[in-house]
Amino acid sequence: MIAQAADFQVTDELRDTMRQWRTRFAVLGVAGLLATVAGLFVVSPNQFYRSWLWSYLFVVGLAAGSLAWLMVQYLTGGAWGVMIRRPAEAAARTLPLVLLLFIPIFIGIRNLYPWSHADVMMADEVLRQKQPYLNVPFFTVRALLYLGGWCFLSWFFNRWSAIEDREGGSTPRRKMGALAGPGLIFYGLAVTFMATDWVLSIDPRWYSTMYGLLMIAGQALSSMAFLITVMVFLAARKPIVDLLTPRHLHDLGKLMFMLVMLWAYFSFSQFLIIWAGNLPEEIPWYLVRLHGGWQWVGLLIVIGHFALPFALLLSRDLKRNFKLLRNIALFVLVMRVVDIYWQVAPDFLKGSFGLSWMDISAVVGLGGIWLAYFLSQLERRPLLPLHDPHLTEALEHGRE
Repeated sequence: MIAQAADFQVTDELRDTMRQWRTRFAVLGVAGLLATVAGLFVVSPNQFYRSWLWSYLFVVGLAAGSLAWLMVQYLTGGAWGVMIRRPAEAAARTLPLVLLLFIPIFIGIRNLYPWSHADVMMADEVLRQKQPYLNVPFFTVRALLYLGGWCFLSWFFNRWSAIEDREGGSTPRRKMGALAGPGLIFYGLAVTFMATDWVLSIDPRWYSTMYGLLMIAGQALSSMAFLITVMVFLAARKPIVDLLTPRHLHDLGKLMFMLVMLWAYFSFSQFLIIWAGNLPEEIPWYLVRLHGGWQWVGLLIVIGHFALPFALLLSRDLKRNFKLLRNIALFVLVMRVVDIYWQVAPDFLKGSFGLSWMDISAVVGLGGIWLAYFLSQLERRPLLPLHDPHLTEALEHGRE
């Protein structure tokens, strides 16, 4: 089946629906950000920056993870990638906004990271040895390198995708395919160093060689769950209602199922290696998270982030059911929020479990603003790539 280009345009009905949701998200986002900024002055600057950091990490995962899926599709082809390409491109185009949202973390470095204080570094021999890497100027340069590199990749792929829509031909695809491989290598290295800089260095004495892989798996899972949610949302109306089939959804559901298992494998591997080693430099990270109420959050993650999605996604019929798969994807996104909070917050709250209202307002604020901007980008282009060489295959694949 070959559809006409006009069939892929955002219809007036869908555009109105998207604008309604964009307005709702924008209102939620602005309200959440205003409440969080108010907490900066009313509650505590330290709590403001802590809440901003972990909420920001969730948003980064959605945008950067979507960019990674875009590059994977250019390398591998396949029907699954064609169907999610436009939402992934729109999510990648939010990376300039993500770059701007890093500013509060830069301002709050001294509230977040103990290594940013010279007296702390000088008092600890281990930290003094890490000073060439853990210092504010180099930290800032690295952050700009990660975010700037992702912004460049987003610009490049979106630019040539637009050219492909207008002109067709093999040149755009060849250029995008040539950069996708190096781009994925950069993405993997950037996420690994980002995880070290933004999360591990909160406790600068702790380290884990598995943590970068765990962060990559988490971003891949977050973004895939998000893209599934968006596709089901679009499938309620033309033009996607006539194009997205249960078989397409089944492919995406299998990818999410695989990522749930991959995240669990990396999480358990890290835990097993550190627990078996029982080294004083490594084990305290888990000791903090297994006492004082945090152990119940960890149990929730084991059940909600792995066991329940794993059991449900075993079902072939469930992966082909639009509503049920969307609900599981949304649940996975909620558990990703819980997991990121469990990874970040205990390092600040040495002792018992704690949850500030600013933790909620920050994730609502950043998430709402990001979603509003995402929807503004999504409506700008046709919902399927007009001259993608795999387009006909993708449309026929869903009806085989």
